[in-house]
Amino acid sequence: MNAGTAAIPFSTPIPLWLNGEEVKTETTYEVVSPSSGEILYESSSASVQDAEKAIASCEATLESWSATKPSFRRDILLKAADILAQRKDELFQLVNQETGAVDSMFGFEFNLAIEACKSVAGMIPVAVRGSVPVPFEEGKSAMVLREPYGVILAIAPWNAPYILGLRACLGPLAMGNTVVLKGAEASPGAYWSIASILHQAGLPKGVLNTVVHRPQDAAEVTSAIIAHPSVRKVTFTGSTRTGAIIATQAAKHLKPTLMELGGKAPTIVCEDADLQQAALGCALGAFLHSGQICMATERIIVLASIVEDFKKALHATMDQVFGHPDGLILVNEAPVKKNKEMLQDALSKGARVVYGDAGHNAEIKTAMRPVIVENIRQDMDLYHTESFGPTVSLFTVKSDDEAVQLANDTDHGLSAAVFTEDLRRGFRIAKRIKSGAVHINSMSVHDESALPHGGHKKSGYGRFNSLEGLEEWVQTKTISWKD
Repeated sequence: MNAGTAAIPFSTPIPLWLNGEEVKTETTYEVVSPSSGEILYESSSASVQDAEKAIASCEATLESWSATKPSFRRDILLKAADILAQRKDELFQLVNQETGAVDSMFGFEFNLAIEACKSVAGMIPVAVRGSVPVPFEEGKSAMVLREPYGVILAIAPWNAPYILGLRACLGPLAMGNTVVLKGAEASPGAYWSIASILHQAGLPKGVLNTVVHRPQDAAEVTSAIIAHPSVRKVTFTGSTRTGAIIATQAAKHLKPTLMELGGKAPTIVCEDADLQQAALGCALGAFLHSGQICMATERIIVLASIVEDFKKALHATMDQVFGHPDGLILVNEAPVKKNKEMLQDALSKGARVVYGDAGHNAEIKTAMRPVIVENIRQDMDLYHTESFGPTVSLFTVKSDDEAVQLANDTDHGLSAAVFTEDLRRGFRIAKRIKSGAVHINSMSVHDESALPHGGHKKSGYGRFNSLEGLEEWVQTKTISWKD
């Protein structure tokens, strides 16, 4: 797929979507390509006043949108899936230029985005329901309704904007809420396209409004939206550090939150595993999108009896899949610096490189070669800290018990993987890992709209996807009466 073949679908600066219209702001900022360092275009930057307009638009349309029939909402999402497919080349161009995502990463998240639209659409008639319980008191009846919260603030990241941006707003919209979608400043074009597609599919004006702003305005604008009395719930996907700040601010206003945060995903390789399959799963799970995925494998845990054979298989797989001498492109220079600092800290304390060149300096400042290191100890930053980049630790253990103990020795718990030919063994291990998901004989990076997705511990709380994900966006109301 050629990222340069499609024309940019908007006139710059990239506009916001406010009340169904494309609005350009006086304040703008430059969007820079991580691959070339060149300025791609400018984007509108929302102020607090722009954010308040977005909220007001959501508030004005809430009653009419929440009263629409489930079939009406369903048909919009199904049409959105068709439009996504039609605009595939355009969407790849935007995300490739803005975040450096290559064909494999785009294909992964693009398919998830289409499936999310279809899956949520199909579940709406089932999820929108009430009940008529039988009260204990004679002569009385009751019903329990499920009603939307109201205006939702949905904050989504840059690294997989189509699936994570759509996921942030599809559930709330499906259940009758209206949404202020706050996209990442690194990928404003991708977030413009999400709103564009949903409006093209027939979403009424004002039901979905977008906010994108300069990095230096993040705290002011975000805090203002959270504090606004019309905003009733907040969802955030991103780093644990930022999530804690947002959850704290929401709690001050007694507003519930749905958080999907960072990870430190382990992958356990048992001695009976298919080593080629395990090596490919570890390589892809660790370095897809340059490791910039919250579910990415950060720790490879291998049983001692097969560790040398596994290293050979992993080395050969890495050469084949991620062996380009220029390395992998990251979103900007900051994660490159962070990863190199953690590597130097580990190496200075006795860690050893298993694969890659920790000292490589690419001509492109946003590029870095993938590195796998071993002999990682608890006094090293890399043991505890999410790299969110192309740096992975390899551990050798003597038993399943030791593997599980190491897998759980982290503040995070978003995703994990186990490779074994014994399904019963894999299931026993999976049950003991404290994580929102464990994937047997598949990489740790896994997401599908039919399965609940979310974290344990500091990886967040609440669930996206499936019926559990839709139920996040309604609250119950009990009505009783005398017969």
